[in-house]
Amino acid sequence: MDIAKNPWRGVGLAAEVLSGAPAPSVAADRPSGLLKQCPKAAETPLRELEGFEAKVWAKDERGRMGLGSFKALGAAYVIAHAAAKTGADDLTQALRGQVYVTASAGNHGLSVAAGARLFGARAVIYLAETVPEGFAERLRAKGAEVVREGTNYEASMAGAMRAASENGWTLLSDSSWPGYFEIPHRLMEGYLAMAEEAARQMPAPPTHIFLQAGVGGLAGASAAWFRHVWGDAPEIIVVEPDRAPALQASIQAGKPVETTGPVSNMGRLDCKVPSLIALAGLARDADLFVTITDAEADAILPELAAQGAASTQSGAAGVAAMKAMALPAEARVLCIISEEAEA
Repeated sequence: MDIAKNPWRGVGLAAEVLSGAPAPSVAADRPSGLLKQCPKAAETPLRELEGFEAKVWAKDERGRMGLGSFKALGAAYVIAHAAAKTGADDLTQALRGQVYVTASAGNHGLSVAAGARLFGARAVIYLAETVPEGFAERLRAKGAEVVREGTNYEASMAGAMRAASENGWTLLSDSSWPGYFEIPHRLMEGYLAMAEEAARQMPAPPTHIFLQAGVGGLAGASAAWFRHVWGDAPEIIVVEPDRAPALQASIQAGKPVETTGPVSNMGRLDCKVPSLIALAGLARDADLFVTITDAEADAILPELAAQGAASTQSGAAGVAAMKAMALPAEARVLCIISEEAEA
């Protein structure tokens, strides 16, 4: 584990190095209001985890809206927001003729596919050749069209961006970059529904919060809400794979950094470039940026499975980092189990 203290805490990075990226939203009432209209939008549980010296609670996102991940709150919320804006009486056909396109290596694609299907739109999901065919079939079962392009996520994203430009489709990415802020800002706003639930469900304010990060959307949105609710008291720790430390490297450099490295077993977190919106928020809100090894991510899985909380290396990365830090017995910890175990 590598631990880096955030020198920008409370201040944040300069706007010019972030290309004017906005900070994450704290308008949790917006996604909560829309979710009340969705029949599958039940709250997910907060569960106490056993076997640790500290008291540990985990927000369990494995059953979120039947999609198995917190990502159900992101892209689907963006699409639901667009449907509501049409003012249509029949929201199931509000976006007929619209096409949403994205690249995905996991749960984001499922959220795009599910959201598009709910509101009458089409979804086109670009996948790298290395993504298992089983995942492609899950997307097709949600009504999405799957296009294979390239050998890695970056290549599939390039394909999605090209298709959006050539066809006039809406690019719906879960990351942000110069000139692309509106949609990912709203997408991260959707994650506030999860953070709001967690803060309300906690029996007492936490002393430590562990947030796993790929491009940083989940971590950035959650950290913004937890600061909004609990102020400066909790220590917020951002967790990345040591093979993809884009946020940690950016914080240390004082500007966005693209990292390189081998593939991590934390596939959903194996992102080499940070989202600028997430970086803007986390530079202000996070206390520590830590990286964990693939072995540390592996080691936590049997412990969670033994108590009915089976997840993946990505979904349990925050819990893995918490264990590696060996917190004192008086600590009260909040983690997120962000996705279900793979079949």
